[in-house]
Amino acid sequence: MMSDRPVFCDGDEVVLAEGSYQGTPGVFRHLHADVNWADIQERDGRIKCHPVAWLAHATGDAPRIPS
Repeated sequence: MMSDRPVFCDGDEVVLAEGSYQGTPGVFRHLHADVNWADIQERDGRIKCHPVAWLAHATGDAPRIPS
């Protein structure tokens, strides 16, 4: 069964498209055992957990975050 959910890989530039921190840029790090949740590295280097449903691939005008 195909999903319309975007596929993210480690290092992908993402942005929180939904939720209270909408617009926050980050770098996708990995899915959790519960694949509905993922770790994202934010600009300040902190790793935070967010629902995958809230993520979108960043567009070219989003600030880059060093790996």
